[in-house]
Amino acid sequence: MSARTILIADDETHILNVLTIKLQNAGYRVITAQDGEEAHRLACEHLPELIITDYQMPLLSGLELCSRLRSSPATKDIPAILLTARGFSMSQHEKTQDNIREVVTKPFSPREILALADRLIAQEPAATTIPG
Repeated sequence: MSARTILIADDETHILNVLTIKLQNAGYRVITAQDGEEAHRLACEHLPELIITDYQMPLLSGLELCSRLRSSPATKDIPAILLTARGFSMSQHEKTQDNIREVVTKPFSPREILALADRLIAQEPAATTIPG
């Protein structure tokens, strides 16, 4: 079985590096983007099992990225973790609307992100799920 793929999108290089190392050491294949447009392109190209995205990024915010992915049949079911540096809150409806499963405030523990990634990927819906 091939490694599960996680896309990390953040314009802060040190966050990309820390999360990449933590997730790769846990056996994940990691691809990275430093802005929302690049993240969108990579998500469409690689169809990762999970996206970890910063809220504030150049070109497309994390919310805009999730919304754009949600509007495409190929990427609409990819779950996302939204990282934010400020006191940002979303209603459950807003999260569900854009498939954001968790909102994590910076600074965070890489171990916490790994635990969330493991949990969310384990809950991944089957490809044959038909909306009811």
